[in-house]
Amino acid sequence: MAMTPPDGTQGGDMGMPPGGQSGSSSVDTGTGAYVLADGEELTGGTCTSSNNDENAIRAEGETTATLNDVTVEKTDGSASSNDASSFYGLNAAILALDNAVLNINGGSVTATTEGSNGVFAYDGATIYIEDTDVTVTGGNAGGIEVAGGGTMYATNLNVQSTVKAAIRSDRGGGTMIVDGGTYTTSGSSGAPAIYSTADITVSNATLTAETSEAVVVEGLNSVTINNCDVTGDMEGVYGDESSENIHNVMLYQSMSGDAEVGTSSFTMTGGSLVSNNGDMFYVTNTHSIITLNNVDLTLADGTNLIVIAGNDGSRGWGTEGSNGGTCEVDFNKQTATGNITVDSISEMTLSISDGSSYTGTINPDGTAASVLSVTIDDTSTWTLTGDSYVTELSGTTDNIDLNGYTLYVNGVAFE
Repeated sequence: MAMTPPDGTQGGDMGMPPGGQSGSSSVDTGTGAYVLADGEELTGGTCTSSNNDENAIRAEGETTATLNDVTVEKTDGSASSNDASSFYGLNAAILALDNAVLNINGGSVTATTEGSNGVFAYDGATIYIEDTDVTVTGGNAGGIEVAGGGTMYATNLNVQSTVKAAIRSDRGGGTMIVDGGTYTTSGSSGAPAIYSTADITVSNATLTAETSEAVVVEGLNSVTINNCDVTGDMEGVYGDESSENIHNVMLYQSMSGDAEVGTSSFTMTGGSLVSNNGDMFYVTNTHSIITLNNVDLTLADGTNLIVIAGNDGSRGWGTEGSNGGTCEVDFNKQTATGNITVDSISEMTLSISDGSSYTGTINPDGTAASVLSVTIDDTSTWTLTGDSYVTELSGTTDNIDLNGYTLYVNGVAFE
């Protein structure tokens, strides 16, 4: 550890022993090059770490501390366990754990080594971070993260990550509230702007995944996006010859144990959502809710708006033949264009309401989904762009424009 003396600081304990959760020897959080004392405030200076399994800065226990314009560098020393770096913050540049409260104002965080996440809140800790630059380039590492019930409030950050998500969570989840800033990923198809196994809310920000889907929600967790510009560009060849679904927002259950089984939720209000490659939404092996309210949607050419389907099970996402998706889709004050497909082992209920307008086809190939229900209120419309097949239709059906095509309801042509 090297520390350029900051201004107006108290001394901190060095080289604390490995920590854990509730005495569990299975939890390895490593050590800290600089361990903050309760009430300590660092201003300016540079904190570095070059040892394996070591945080550059660490706050633990019943500690409240503050960093002002501090430069934090994790430039050497790797994590000995990928799981521990993802689940517990082992080798992260900055780690707060064990109910600590850490305030970070300004400054920068740079992490370049294997398993070095940027800023990590774990095990009941709370981090407040604002106006900070976070750059993460090491393997198995992302920008800002919560796990094990951690909480993070992030304001006006500039986060860049190359291998994993800029805004991410892992086993045990937690809460992230992000307001303002830019969050960019590049260099890996597994690096969405947001990966959620927690409850994550992002407002007034720009989110860009240059080589990956934009957002992933796993299991009983949620992503809420307000007035943001969100763009994804997942690598891969789109179409029937692809070995996997190419998409922009995915809601799924991996069965890895990193997220509880339950309802995955994606809610977006205002702003823009752009897919440069692949279907806009993909739902598989989970129950989910997608709510769109006045979002500017841009689909890649020749792709679908929503795909709800099973998968081949090769990644462990359930068992092939019984791992379809179930999705409640709500369009509120929403203009949406594009096809929707729901396979035979999947379900969808679509509500078009509050002055919404949907233009597109549903299951144009005639697939009979397990459940495929559409409800339209008296302020909204559906304009067909091809023959469509649903199991149930309700609401103000006079607002359906067949546009020369046929709508089949439970196998019978609607007139």
